[in-house]
Amino acid sequence: MTASTPMLITFVVYIAAMVLIGLFAYLRTNNLSDYILGGRSLGSFVTALSAGASDMSGWLLMGLPGAIYMSGLSESWIAIGLIVGAYLNWLFVAGRLRVQTEHNGNALTLPDYFTNRFEDTSKVLRILSALVILLFFTIYCASGVVAGARLFESTFGMSYQTALWAGAAATIAYTFVGGFLAVSWTDTVQASLMIFALILTPIVVMLATGGIDPTFAAIELKDASSFDMLKGASFIGVISLMGWGLGYFGQPHILARFMAADSVKSIPAARRISMTWMVLCLGGAVAVGFFGIAYFSAHPELAGPVTENPERVFIELAKILFNPWVAGVLLSAILAAVMSTLSCQLLVCSSALTEDFYKSFLRKNASQKELVWVGRAMVLLVAVVAIGIAANPESKVLGLVSYAWAGFGAAFGPVVLISLIWKNMTRNGALAGMLVGALTVILWKNFLNHIGLYEIIPGFIFASIAILVFSKIGQGPSASMLARFDKAEREYQDA
Repeated sequence: MTASTPMLITFVVYIAAMVLIGLFAYLRTNNLSDYILGGRSLGSFVTALSAGASDMSGWLLMGLPGAIYMSGLSESWIAIGLIVGAYLNWLFVAGRLRVQTEHNGNALTLPDYFTNRFEDTSKVLRILSALVILLFFTIYCASGVVAGARLFESTFGMSYQTALWAGAAATIAYTFVGGFLAVSWTDTVQASLMIFALILTPIVVMLATGGIDPTFAAIELKDASSFDMLKGASFIGVISLMGWGLGYFGQPHILARFMAADSVKSIPAARRISMTWMVLCLGGAVAVGFFGIAYFSAHPELAGPVTENPERVFIELAKILFNPWVAGVLLSAILAAVMSTLSCQLLVCSSALTEDFYKSFLRKNASQKELVWVGRAMVLLVAVVAIGIAANPESKVLGLVSYAWAGFGAAFGPVVLISLIWKNMTRNGALAGMLVGALTVILWKNFLNHIGLYEIIPGFIFASIAILVFSKIGQGPSASMLARFDKAEREYQDA
């Protein structure tokens, strides 16, 4: 299949715009804080849309509509779980993390925050948390590179290897040059593009099938059980899908957005904007898949590509129902979803390597200019490793994305959440929580999961218990730890 010229031009213009934003951000990047956290200068709107876009990858426009198209509304429990988890993350974590990281050594990364919050002179927490980030995010980055390559491959008829480099190059370019500001500003554009695509497409699909009543009638005629939220679902299955929401408390690329807000006072407005965006996007993605059932049952001669791969339902509807120029814009939304998440993950990996290894262990007195260029070099290094993994798209490591989400959610989630609401948590508690959470996920996934429960749920529960138990064993928090916590909490409450 060859791409139409309008779609190709649209993609090129979109990518060029993202790189230009990166160049503009380059002019605003003077030190490592600017490169890693944008100098903590993000307002409510950019904080909100950047957090949303960094969270939602190509799954939003491909995986979720495809699952709904195949199985009906019973697949929407994961969307409900994500909405609940994201809201609780904004409510309990966002504002507190913004002030606590500033009061704890102006921490730029999660390992930095853990080290300062618990006065860990051994640096064991820093090393362990940085290694967890590098391990899981390299897998994440590889999956993002593959998603971008698949999009270029199917849209423009490229070979997989050519598409691999074409898809990754633009993201690497603006992340390398502009750092956090480039990533956040491009995320805002990409989030706007994603919501435009996910509101417009289901409306046009519904109109193409005759309106709301004929659409629902066609779905019911095709398979009435598509409306059943509990079709084929067990209690364990629903809880497992809802459990995805627990992962938000521990995702470094999302938490970095909270840390970068210009003020804790920006958080409530950002929460409202972000949650509105998220509900509309997830609702639109569900509607695309659901209304797609009606459209392709009425036009079975067009359903071949979707029958072969249900994840193409959004792509095919965009190509069939829209002018090629508009279709190009809509398909750019998939690229936007992939690029926004991949860029955040590249930057978090770069931050861990630069701030938590290079600066902490190799060059404590390195200049800010040196650290920024080391950060850029680390973006390239991680990207090359990710492309190397992605070179084999069938590699089993790419199936570990849900595993990585669970790993972060269980290893970091309870540590972050409890460290922000309980001042008596100690270093031993943090270390125990991180280890127990990560090990539970690994053991549950590979040896103990006889009931089909998503591994993040036992991981989160056991990590929380470990934190509470080990914080009570041994020496309690120092007076300076308690004083810093109280001062930050007062600032949060007064905001």
